[in-house]
Parts: sequence; C-alpha cells; structure tokens
Amino acid sequence: MRDGSSTHPEPTSPNTTIPGWRLILSDAGRLWASRERPFSPVATQAGAERTVDADNLEALRAETDRQETFAREADEQAAREQETREAPAPEERERKTRERETPEREQSGQVIS
Repeated sequence: MRDGSSTHPEPTSPNTTIPGWRLILSDAGRLWASRERPFSPVATQAGAERTVDADNLEALRAETDRQETFAREADEQAAREQETREAPAPEERERKTRERETPEREQSGQVIS
C-alpha cells in the first residue's frame, strides 16, 4: 500500500535507509531488507541471513545490525582458526629459533680448532 495511507514510511525516503541494505515494503505492509552484497561464504554457512523482515523500521534496523554483527564475528572466528592452523607447532618454532641462533659454520658440519 503506497498511497500514503500506510503506517510505514516509504522505503525510498531518506529516513528509511540502512547502508548496504535494500529496503522493501511488501503489499501486505511488511518491511523487508535485502543485503546488497552477499555475506562471505563463511558467514553464510554460519547462518547469516541476507534477507530479513520486521514489523517496523526500528526492528528492521536492529535485525540488519544483528546480521552484520553475526557475520563479522563468524569471519573473525574463521580467521583466528586459520591462523591457529597455519601457526607452526611449538617444536617447529623451537627448531627454527635454534637454527637462527646457531652459527652457519656449525650447521655445515665444519669444525673449528
């Protein structure tokens, strides 16, 4: 209902913008928001929703904020897990440290008298 009799603001008015999301007012008067760019595959697999709905603009903003936060946290967690997987084991770090501290002659097997 876009004839001005709706209790919802028009989705294209400046007061109804949510950066990065496209707002839609359904014929039934329900507000929807669809993210303009997809979330990362990690965030999507974790459950971030690209399209959400609500009864009013305040609730819709809260829901889009919740989805953005959820996606960001999922991406950050995945990055931390990736760093952990790529970090050398303690034994490997110790070996590399010893190699750096050992003079080159000793590594090559040369004996100095």
